[in-house]
This record gives sequence, structure tokens and C-alpha cells, in this order.
Amino acid sequence: MASLGQITLPRAPPLEISLRRRRFDRPIRTRIGFNCRIASALTNAGEQAKVSVSQKVIEEEAKVLVGTYARAPVVLSSGKGCNLYDAEGKEYLDCASGIAVNALGHGDPDWLQAVTEQAAVLAHVSNVYYTIPQIELAKRLVASSFADRVFFCNSGTEANEAAIKFSRKFQRFTHPQDKEVATGFIAFTNSFHGRTLGALALTSKEQYRTPFEPIMPGVTFLEYGNVQAATDLISSGKIAAVFVEPIQGEGGVYSATKEFLQSLRSACDAAGSLLVFDEVQCGLGRTGNLWAYEAFGVTPDIMTVAKPLAGGLPIGAVLVTEKVAETIKYGDHGSTFAGNPLVCSAAIAVIDKVSKPAFLSSVSSKGLYFKELLVKKLGGNSHVKEVRGEGLIIGVELDVPANPLVDACRDSGLLILTAGKGNVVRIVPPLIISEEEIERAVEIMFPNLTALD
Repeated sequence: MASLGQITLPRAPPLEISLRRRRFDRPIRTRIGFNCRIASALTNAGEQAKVSVSQKVIEEEAKVLVGTYARAPVVLSSGKGCNLYDAEGKEYLDCASGIAVNALGHGDPDWLQAVTEQAAVLAHVSNVYYTIPQIELAKRLVASSFADRVFFCNSGTEANEAAIKFSRKFQRFTHPQDKEVATGFIAFTNSFHGRTLGALALTSKEQYRTPFEPIMPGVTFLEYGNVQAATDLISSGKIAAVFVEPIQGEGGVYSATKEFLQSLRSACDAAGSLLVFDEVQCGLGRTGNLWAYEAFGVTPDIMTVAKPLAGGLPIGAVLVTEKVAETIKYGDHGSTFAGNPLVCSAAIAVIDKVSKPAFLSSVSSKGLYFKELLVKKLGGNSHVKEVRGEGLIIGVELDVPANPLVDACRDSGLLILTAGKGNVVRIVPPLIISEEEIERAVEIMFPNLTALD
């Protein structure tokens, strides 16, 4: 048993009894039944009142973890489908999905089977050796996209770090006689590409970058959607690659236009720069297309993916064309954990479900329904300025900070996020969300709009 001070938390039960309550030997102070409810237990002193496990966990967290997160005051202990449960048994409708990660929701049976079966056989051996799940996942990613080859890593920021290295190596490889090659990068306003130093240099929010300066030089931020500014700078011949999110998530749920992405493609082709699409949040079914770029008729040279790919386990991937792949040689990059059998088996389960045409069609139709309901129920409020998004990545822009609404909805049993400058409500539910759950989400949001006054 893992103990938090006076609170004893039993380890998870065997798979065959799943979330059913178990009986533990007495005496214990308090136990958590695996139906997600606190069950008071007898001690030598007799019947004890319920204890707030959540409060105890929050207190203990403050003593042992680095304070990098402004967490919501909720201790989540289990989930099923689109519902999550805290340590006291309160139910929450999950429209955050672990920040657009849990595409199949919580406890998907096919995902669970893939993970448990693979864990029982082989979890990790490193990339010193070949493993079958890694090759099978790479084949699926190549077959379903523009890419010819794949590099695996462990997160979105790692994927973008690899893309930075690949872009600079590409320029040096293709211009072997030049003393100076293109090493600069273009990123855009409202961009978010990660928190490691290279990816952070491509992230536009100054408050993320300033405490860690100097960071990687050579990055120019341009206005998202400004065709002329981007074309002019790319044509200078100093740009190794252009990094762009077809749909910005963290930045406020802004979608690029087809004209903008097509102009980037043309300018990069003319100048010999690479075009990198960051689909860490908007890719793998989130928009109703398997990949967001498909809606624009524009293909990149490199694409980074991560969040939903392994359904909650850490993974990242860099998808590249052959012209990029041929410039990367043994020793240029690597990772100990990347693409291990466990996470790749999980990812295969995810992509096999999400890539089905009927599944993607359902994401599109549910996204439209969600936006229609939001406009109908919330659109008349003076603080609501716009409802936007594609598929099940939706933003509700406000003229005031969104946190009061997010907090009020959480208290009422709905989990949503903020984005942009803090004035956008970001809705990224599991892709399996039902119409009934969509209706429930909007019904919770509507009366809580009063929190904005």
C-alpha cells in the first residue's frame, strides 16, 4: 500500500475485478473503494467519520512536488468513457481529455487489452534492438499520411526538438559547399510548440520564454495568417524551416486559412526551406480529418504529433518525407524510451479506431452539433464574442477572463480548459463523446455564465 500521511491508499485491484470495491484488512484509517467513493472503515476506536482524502493529497503534494502547476483543487482517482471521478466519488464530465490526449476516453476496452497484453510480454528494450510494435505503428502512420518515414520520441515538445534538428541538418546536407547555410526559423503569434529550450524558442508567449533566456536564437515571430510577411522573410534564403500549427490550440483555437498555408508551401518550395506542421494537439482525428492538414490541401515536409497518439501513454512522433529522412544519419538523434513496445501497442489500438471513416465522420458531426448548441445557448450572453473551431477542438472567446467560468463549471461537474490570453474557453472532449453528453456539457455551461458578471 502507498501511504499519504494518515491516509492509506490501496493499490489498484486486479484487472478482473476492475472498479469494484475490495475489502482490505483492518485496521486502516480510511480506504478508497474502487467505485471511486470513500468508504469509512472500522478502526480500533470504532466507526470513524469520512475523511477528505482530496484535501490530504493536496497538502502532501505541496510538500513533495516542484510547484510548476497551478492545479485545480480536484484529486481524480478513476474514469470511464467521458466521465471522471474524484476521491470522494463526485462525477465530472470530461471535456478536457487530459489536454486533448484521451481521444478514446477512459478505460477503452481495446486500448486496455492492447496495453495489458503487451505489458505482460515486453514493455521496453530500447532502440538498440528491433521490436515489432514500433514497426507496425510506423507502417500505419506512413500509410495514413504524406510521410515516408517516422522518428519516435516521447512527447510533443520532443517531437518539435527533433524537427528543429532535422531542419538544420537538412540545410547543411543539401548545401555542403556553402560556408553559411540557412539556420533561422519562422514561428507565429499565439504559437505553442513546447517547453524545452528549442521548442520554447518557437513559442510566442513571452512569459514562458523570459525566465529562461537566452534561449535558441534565430527565431522570428510573424503574425499568424500574414501571407506577405511570411513570403518576404522566407524568400530571404535564411530560413531553415517554418513551424506552424494548422489549428492553434493553446493559442486560442485559431484556424489557418487555406491561402495562408498554401502560400507558406509555395514560398518554402521556392527558397528551399522546410515546412513543418505541428499537429500535436489538432492531429489524429481531433478536427474530423485524421490529420488537420488534409482539410487545407497542403502537405508539409515534417509533421509533429503526440498528444492523443497512445491514448494517454507518453509518445511523440516526427513524420518526414524521404528528402528529409535521407539527410539524417546514425547518431544524429535518438531516445532511450522512444517507441517502446508498450506505448506503440497502445498507439496501434488508438489509430486503428480513430482512422476509420465512420469514426472520423462522427467527430465532424458531433463537433458541428456542439458548436450549434453553444451558439444557441451561450451566444446571447454579452460576454461571448465567438464560438469557433473544427471538429472537437472548440473555442469560446469571451471579453473577460475565462477562469471564473471554468471554475464554476468544474464545481458543477464539467471539466473544460482555458486558452489564448486566458479569455478563451477550450473544449477538447474525448472523440467518443455522445450527443447526450454534449447536451449535458452545454446545459452545465449555460447557467454558470453568471460567474463572468
